Amino acid sequence: MKITFIGGGNMATALIGGLKKQGYSAAGIQVVEPVAEARERLTETYGVRCVAAVDPAALNCEVLMLATKPQIMNEALAPVAGHLTNQLVVSIAAGLRLTDIGRWLGDYRRLVRTMPNTPAMIGAGISGLYADPSVDREGRDMAEKILGAVGATLWIDDEDRMDAITAVSGSGPAYVFYFIEALDKAARELGFSAEAARTLAVETFVGASRLAAASSEPVAVLRERVTSKGGTTAAALDAFMADDIAAAVARGVQAAAARGRALGNEMGMVGMKGAT
Repeated sequence: MKITFIGGGNMATALIGGLKKQGYSAAGIQVVEPVAEARERLTETYGVRCVAAVDPAALNCEVLMLATKPQIMNEALAPVAGHLTNQLVVSIAAGLRLTDIGRWLGDYRRLVRTMPNTPAMIGAGISGLYADPSVDREGRDMAEKILGAVGATLWIDDEDRMDAITAVSGSGPAYVFYFIEALDKAARELGFSAEAARTLAVETFVGASRLAAASSEPVAVLRERVTSKGGTTAAALDAFMADDIAAAVARGVQAAAARGRALGNEMGMVGMKGAT
């Protein structure tokens, strides 16, 4: 399986690193990246072929990974449109719908849309995937193998739910970092040094996440086991509930999903007749 990446940013780098760790050969990977510094970094670190623009060799692949910014995807695909044969095209661009990507590629259909998240950079990501109905089992397996190199995968059968995937797990690491920040700040306000506060906050989240992942019980049960009636944890949770933190989280996730849909609508207008 030969893979060409359009774009050599952080997520492409994470995927290439994950594939190499699984024993994938650098000879089977190419990257189209206009920034010279990024090309040099990828070549030096992973030994992959990097070019500044799409050439015939770059299109000699089974999988084309779209890893450029959504706002410039239409422009990035212009040299590719009309030159694909039967390559599987996998997009990791947030918000972009397969209908629009296919239109920019000249009504191409063998497409998969996916949303990984930043923990992919350490092999601990989670990626939602959706395939156009025309994609066969072999195509789905290829996409899953690539995304599986950097973490868990979850297939969905309705592309509209990709905005929800983006809102929950794509943006989710930022929510976790936000809570780590808050716990870190609270620890410093209780007198801990910056170093000690960070350690306490980060390791608490790491340990709790690992425990949740290892347990088959609902997270609510794990929470209840830490919470003694009238104890310190109960006092903290009572304060959280009084501020309706759970509802605030739900509103935030819903806002992210709504923004994802709006961005998809906006970017999908590119190239449409009458669009400005």
